[in-house]
Amino acid sequence: MRVLVSQGGWRADVEAKSAHRRTVLEKELLQDHLALRRDEARRAKASEEQLRQRLQVLEAELEEARSEGKAIYAEMSRQCRALQKEMEIHSRKLEEEVTGLREQLETCQREAEAARQEAEQALGERDQTLAQLRAHMADMEAKYEEILHGSLDRLLAKLRAVKPQWDGAVLRLHAKYKDSPVWAQPPGSLKL
Repeated sequence: MRVLVSQGGWRADVEAKSAHRRTVLEKELLQDHLALRRDEARRAKASEEQLRQRLQVLEAELEEARSEGKAIYAEMSRQCRALQKEMEIHSRKLEEEVTGLREQLETCQREAEAARQEAEQALGERDQTLAQLRAHMADMEAKYEEILHGSLDRLLAKLRAVKPQWDGAVLRLHAKYKDSPVWAQPPGSLKL
């Protein structure tokens, strides 16, 4: 029985050692597991820190992009307003120019119409004056013809009256120069 006890003690001792060894192994295993968890936690903490920093960088970039976007939008809005204002001014100037050109066109058309009417009136007056002058010329021609015929008639009457005297003078000249030709006489020597 003693052997049994000692065997039972030994067994208890072995079981105790085995339990102790198991406990030590479990403790080491837990410590290793804890060390792994701590490493994972450290790595997770480091990753978290990296991610936090990366998130801050991304948030800063996003804020900068938003700020740049707002600045670009503000600048584009300003340029758009400036272009709209410039287009309005240009459009207003063009409208004023068109209005001025229309007024000039209307003035030119009125002046052209007035000039056309004046020209027609002047042509009518000219035609009337020409007709009056033609009638006056025809009247004057008739009067001149009448005067001319009257003068010619009086001249013929006078010539008829002096014809006998001329005939006598011609006969005297003829007799005087009948033997010598007239063309043989020097100029200015022929006397009646």
